[in-house]
Amino acid sequence: MSAILAADVAGYSRLMHHAEEATHAKLSVLLTEVVHPAIAEHGGRIVKNTGDGFLAEFPSAVEAVRAAAQFQTRIKELTVGEAEDTRITFRVGINIGDVIVEPHDIFGDGVNIAARLEGIAEPEGICVSSSAYDHIRGKVGIQFVDLGDQNLKNIDRPVRAYAALPNGPSPATQAARARSSSCSPPRLSIVVLPFANLSGDPNQDYFVDGVTESLTTDLSRIRGSFVIGRHTAFTYKGKAVDLKQIGRELNVRYALEGSVQRGGDRLRVNVQLIDTETDSHLWADRFDKPIADLLDMQDEIISRLANTLNAKLIAAEARRAEGMLNPDAVDLIFQGRARLNEGQALESLTQARGFFERALALDPENVDALVGKAIVDISIGSTLLTDDRMARCTAAKAAATKVLSLAPDYALAHLVLGVIHMITNRAAEGIAECEQALVLDRNLADAHACIGWAKALLGRSAETEVHTNEALRLSPHDIYAFRWINGIGIAKSQMGADAEAAAWLRRSIEANPNAGRHFSARMGRGIRVALRK
Repeated sequence: MSAILAADVAGYSRLMHHAEEATHAKLSVLLTEVVHPAIAEHGGRIVKNTGDGFLAEFPSAVEAVRAAAQFQTRIKELTVGEAEDTRITFRVGINIGDVIVEPHDIFGDGVNIAARLEGIAEPEGICVSSSAYDHIRGKVGIQFVDLGDQNLKNIDRPVRAYAALPNGPSPATQAARARSSSCSPPRLSIVVLPFANLSGDPNQDYFVDGVTESLTTDLSRIRGSFVIGRHTAFTYKGKAVDLKQIGRELNVRYALEGSVQRGGDRLRVNVQLIDTETDSHLWADRFDKPIADLLDMQDEIISRLANTLNAKLIAAEARRAEGMLNPDAVDLIFQGRARLNEGQALESLTQARGFFERALALDPENVDALVGKAIVDISIGSTLLTDDRMARCTAAKAAATKVLSLAPDYALAHLVLGVIHMITNRAAEGIAECEQALVLDRNLADAHACIGWAKALLGRSAETEVHTNEALRLSPHDIYAFRWINGIGIAKSQMGADAEAAAWLRRSIEANPNAGRHFSARMGRGIRVALRK
């Protein structure tokens, strides 16, 4: 692996056309007196010259960026008094990758990506790949702006790129910021468009607008999400919209649109999630509910939508990340979360753990990766899929504790710690952590189910059903709903209500035939073990 630096002169053909000899002379001086010494000082070597530029190799991305920053700064100082149309400015691209080395040249995708990054860099700028950025972050004293995924010529997969931001509001800085906002929307970016009132009754507008506003608020609780504010979203109310155009205007990847229709004593809500870049439908659903208390029903609809959309957006981001040549920590986390959402199969959990470990190798204090890894460990440990159950619990507790020291209001970390308390015979403490998780995120259905499970561990099995039903109300089609239902079956069995227990356990198996039967046996054994302690 080598760090490759590719550089060329911005507008070289134009400069040569206006003053060929003067341009050539000035370039020669800058290369000899500024560029080459900076590269040598930082342990690099010039591999070859390319007429208006050069290719250099370094032992590390840190040294490559330091060298580039040094010669870019010095060149700017030396040419600051020259007319804009005669100044020589370099663009620099840096990448880390495998290369084929020959005495006077290097080849390979690592080189090609560096060259293409140089092509999208601003004059006087430095553009690096995510693989290089992961090595230099926090080490070079330079701020970078995320340019998002870039489709580079002759590179078969998108490459995430970052542009160096020099101090002060220079034109290059402003251009880099503009590029970051226009080239690639943020990950998990979404606008909730005002739902349409199809009831023909203006008196229902308050309910329809309430759904839109509340859903906007709840989606903003998803970690890492970028949700357009409701005031901006409502400027599109009642208008025929082009979703691709909205995506460009608001710089978001996804749009959620829907409608509400009241007929008699029932209410129907239709929703669909759209990819604004392709205008393709990613998911659609319909909710039919009898009208009782509109506000209670609104809360239920919002919670169900928020939980479902969380999973759908993660799946969409994971699909994008699968095509990345150099995924960063966040890309890997999305892939890990997507595997977790596949269920409790050991293969999926193992794959998820691999993604989280790769993310932590890039960013050791990434709280999302730490939580993801902890969830894998307690999923395997709590369902008795391993012989090193206590070691898994200890590792998960250490990870969750570290996360809460870094991010005390991380709801999912409180839930993870709560589950750890429960499976290590501290159910009361587990309930307290789950309740704190719900204070921070009211839609965390799993927290309700875990409180029900803890009540069974405390011998209060009669209370299990009400907590679990709340989880099912918030997320009835959850991938883990089968295990929540199973918990009710175990609780009923403890109460001696065998017929009800059998019905709930059968329902658990029907909810997930591939996992329910084995999960029921493991969970029953786990609770019996806990109760004997």
